[in-house]
Amino acid sequence: MGDYQHRPVLLEEVVEAFQIRPDGKYLDGTFGRGGHSQAILAGLSRKGCLFALDRDPEAVAAGKELLGNDPRFSIVQGNFAELERYVHEWGVEEGLDGILLDLGVSSPQLDNPDRGFSFMGDGPLDMRMNPLQGVPAADWLAEAPERELARVFWEFGEERYARRIARSIVMTRQKQRLETTGQLARLIEKTIGRREKKKHPATRCFQAIRIYINDELAHLAQGLEAAINGLRPGGRLLVISFHSLEDRLVKRTIREAVRPGQVRKNIPQHPDQKPVLKQIGKAILPSAKELSVNPRARSAVMRVAEKLG
Repeated sequence: MGDYQHRPVLLEEVVEAFQIRPDGKYLDGTFGRGGHSQAILAGLSRKGCLFALDRDPEAVAAGKELLGNDPRFSIVQGNFAELERYVHEWGVEEGLDGILLDLGVSSPQLDNPDRGFSFMGDGPLDMRMNPLQGVPAADWLAEAPERELARVFWEFGEERYARRIARSIVMTRQKQRLETTGQLARLIEKTIGRREKKKHPATRCFQAIRIYINDELAHLAQGLEAAINGLRPGGRLLVISFHSLEDRLVKRTIREAVRPGQVRKNIPQHPDQKPVLKQIGKAILPSAKELSVNPRARSAVMRVAEKLG
């Protein structure tokens, strides 16, 4: 699996927001390398339990190696979008006391060039959360029409030069297939040049491709709905996102559950629609102390909501 360091983001804030019940039942829907899970387990009694999911088989293997001997812990390879199914399999239909979703990619995924998530090291253009499912990024880039490429770069990466980059990819692949992260990064840099201080010009496109290949936003929408349904009254939902598209979706979903039917200000909700959640505080950002030791946390935003009875 390799030795890739991972620092869990907003760790102290997660523990504080959960207000962990020692005998409670919790879910870490994105195990990663288990930093959050270990902190949650530390607050549980022998009667408490923690379930964990991850799409990445390497993360599941790491979880079994790290915490597999703890009888309070169980992990399976799966997608939090299918949470409803797992709630039934685990026999927790009465609801969970807390659910954590830490979105995006983990440091081990970013730091391993073989996974193809980052242009910082040259590796195969893959980008799949689960390497055994779906289409590698290289295959999609080789076949997708120019219009589709431009749409993905604009919609999921908010890349202003989406059309120019898409055209350049199509022209390039007629002569040579794009196989590595380095090839793609250099092509994008050559196409649009350096334009932002401290940000590589390929950043937005790499983000867009990853989101598209893994269908992340659709899974997030499904997972949020399933998570809300899977909480017991008083249970808390914690979601950590790392870019505006994720955070907007999380913010909107919580707002609609807090004020159902109220699509715009000054328009009253339907009397038959009752609030499902209450929002807990404002968006939580990393502290200066955390950023000093973990710069990758700089774009993290955590939102917290509690299930109503």
